[in-house]
Amino acid sequence: MDLIDQLAEQHIQRAIERGELSNLAGEGKPIPHEDLSMVPEHLRAGYRLLKGAGYLPPELEALREIKDVEALIARAEDPGERSRHLRRLRLLETRLSEGRGHGLGDAVQQQYMDRLAETFGERGESDPE
Repeated sequence: MDLIDQLAEQHIQRAIERGELSNLAGEGKPIPHEDLSMVPEHLRAGYRLLKGAGYLPPELEALREIKDVEALIARAEDPGERSRHLRRLRLLETRLSEGRGHGLGDAVQQQYMDRLAETFGERGESDPE
């Protein structure tokens, strides 16, 4: 046992002796098993810490946002509103599949560049050089 483990164990023992760990939610129940086989071993402690703090990885946040937009589409009665939500859904799905939640992927960047070219190309035709 290294120094950090020993210090942590001492703090836990003192807290038990003072009764600070009594009557907590889940006391006496086994800790639920969490499958972390897809998380590299050296990242598991950080993963647990972030999860306990309520942090969602970008991929899960994107999936949650996709579900929210799908719900908006299901409730939308106005065709214009539905169309806006469908465009947003396509963007989110593309972003997730291309970048796995880490910024814009190549396909999304290309769509953006195409839209810029369309917008500025139209303006550029009427502007004298």
